[in-house]
Amino acid sequence: MTIVGFHASHEQLPPSRLLDAVKLAETAGFDAAMCSDHLEPWSVRQGHSGYAWSWLGAALEATRFSLGVVTAPGQRYHPAIAAQKIATLGEMYPGRFWAAIGSGEAVNEHVTGDPWPEKEERDARLAETVDVMRRLLAGEEVTADGLIRVDRGRIWSLPDVPPPLFAAAVSTETARDAAAWADGIITIDQSPDVLREVMDAYREAGGHGPVAVQVHLSWAPTDEEALAIAHDQWRQSLVPAHLAWELARPEEFDERTADVTPEQVAQTLIASADIARHLDHLARIAELGVDRVYLHHVGTEQDAFIHAFGEHVLPELKAVGR
Repeated sequence: MTIVGFHASHEQLPPSRLLDAVKLAETAGFDAAMCSDHLEPWSVRQGHSGYAWSWLGAALEATRFSLGVVTAPGQRYHPAIAAQKIATLGEMYPGRFWAAIGSGEAVNEHVTGDPWPEKEERDARLAETVDVMRRLLAGEEVTADGLIRVDRGRIWSLPDVPPPLFAAAVSTETARDAAAWADGIITIDQSPDVLREVMDAYREAGGHGPVAVQVHLSWAPTDEEALAIAHDQWRQSLVPAHLAWELARPEEFDERTADVTPEQVAQTLIASADIARHLDHLARIAELGVDRVYLHHVGTEQDAFIHAFGEHVLPELKAVGR
């Protein structure tokens, strides 16, 4: 049965409202939740960026389902500190927390003042980051002197079972590389053919564990409202991935998308009042054999979306693959 989760977007809502939203999502029938981990939003219009790790502690305490986070240790977070955070949540909430590890984006990492590395170096740094974190979460004392430097690091409060470390993978190349270390992957909604290629690349390279897909969508009482919400809040989706990694400020994303039309944004996600249209799109993703689908309504008002999709989408979507 497909697990259907709720995505909490820290870039768009203050942490207090996101906490209310995730509690409501559980009540409405969502099976799980996940959140982003940003220093800055994608756009000045979004206007928020709460600290994910403080919020995760509150959200795990306030709910009973599983929660995860997409995060990028290596620059803004030292991997030893990231591993300590993961271990603490894993010890406090056994079996309920996971973290997806990625190589990051400049918009979040520039704050350290360190140079933003080229992609090849970021990938190498990610491999070292995961190795250090795995060893620390296994209880080892770790010393490392590569791109990641550690001096006799050890985590003293460990969970009985380390939380899963997923890979955040958009391309087939990243999915294939992640198979060597990941406990699962999370990717974003793409065409069915591309999603299948990403999944196959991971599995064929020996990857195990769940495959999750994060789906951005816009729903409102009318098509016009849904489209306006997407255009206002999620037009940065039209910035190509290779460039989105490199832009350092929300203002740069806004400049790049200043002339984007609502119709162009509608090509990147489903923006519609028609719940059946959303369900049809989500069912096609589930039918590919993915294990988890996390829904992100890109608007800032979440309650109506949670109620509507909890009643009309979740029961049908969960049944796909039974």
